[in-house]
Amino acid sequence: MSDHGSPPAGVATGVGSLPGTDPAEAVALVFDELPDLPHLPELPARGPWAELIGRSAALLVDLPVDLQPTGWRMVPRPGRDQRRARDLLARDLDALQEHAGEYDGWLKLQAAGPWTLAAGIELHRGDRVLADPIAVQDLAESLAEGLRLHLADVVGRLPRTTLLLQLDEPSLPAVLAARVPTASGFGTLRGMGEQQATDVLRSLLAGLSAMPVVVHCCAADPPLRLLTDLGVGLSLDLSQLGTAYDDDLGSAVEAGLPLHLGVVPAVDGALPDGPAPVTELWGRLGFPQEQLASTVVVTPQCGLAGASPAFARQAMAAARKLAGQLLD
Repeated sequence: MSDHGSPPAGVATGVGSLPGTDPAEAVALVFDELPDLPHLPELPARGPWAELIGRSAALLVDLPVDLQPTGWRMVPRPGRDQRRARDLLARDLDALQEHAGEYDGWLKLQAAGPWTLAAGIELHRGDRVLADPIAVQDLAESLAEGLRLHLADVVGRLPRTTLLLQLDEPSLPAVLAARVPTASGFGTLRGMGEQQATDVLRSLLAGLSAMPVVVHCCAADPPLRLLTDLGVGLSLDLSQLGTAYDDDLGSAVEAGLPLHLGVVPAVDGALPDGPAPVTELWGRLGFPQEQLASTVVVTPQCGLAGASPAFARQAMAAARKLAGQLLD
C-alpha cells in the first residue's frame, strides 16, 4: 500500500450498498461519481448472500455458517450458502480489479463488525451468538483473520491503492442496551457491558496492522465515546444526531479522528442544496473553519440499496458537490 497519509480534504464517499445486481456497472458508477474516495459497492438485491450479514460471513475463517429459514446459523460443515456468498464477493473483487487495477488513490472497503455479526448469526443450537461470550470471541477472531486475508487480497489486486476499512456496527447500540431479541422473540438477550464490547473491538483492530478504520453506526443512539476511545473514525447519519452529541463529536475531532457525516438522503427524495447541516454542526463545535474539510467526509445517510438507480447516482453526485463546498 502506498502511504498517502489521509484522504484529501473536501471528499465524499458512499456508505456501501447500491441498487442493482451488476458489479461491473456498480464499480464504474462509484469511480465516476466518487473519484476521490471510492468504495467497493455492495449489491444486496442479489439476495441474502450479498447482504450485510451474508457478505461478512463470507470472510469468516474456519467458522462454517449456512442460511436457515430464520437467518444465518453456525453449522458443523461448510455449506453451499457460505460458498455462494464467497463467490459473489469474489465476483465483486474481480470487477474492481478489472476497472481499477492501476488506481493509486484511496479505496474504502466495508464489512460487518463483530457485534453486529454476533447479533445477526445464530448458534448451532438456535440462539444468537451474542448469547455465548465464548462464541462471540471465536466469531471475532475468525472475522479478524478473514479481514486480514481480505485486505491482503485487495492489496494484491490493487497494489497502488491505500485502503480504508469501514466496520458496520448498526446493532452495537442494541447489543449494549439489551435490545437484541432472543430466538423465541419473547425476550431480549443480556446487554453487553461497554468494557467487553470495547475489548472485542480493540482486539480485532489490533490485528489490522494500523489500518485506518471508521465505524459506521446509523442508529439513533451511537456509542460515540466508546468508539472515540478506540481511536476509530465515526461514520454517522447526521439527521439522527441532536445537540446532545456535540460534546462527544467535539472529543472525536480533538482526537484527530475523521467524521463521515451522512447528509444526503439514502432513498429517493429531495437532495440538499448546500452543506448547511455540516457547517451548522461545525459552528456549534467551535473548531477552526479551515479544519472542517480535512475532518469531514460527506456521505449519504446510509446505504443506497433502497434508492432507484437514477437517484443513487444523483445522491453520490450531490455528496461530492457538498464536500467540495466545504473547501470554500
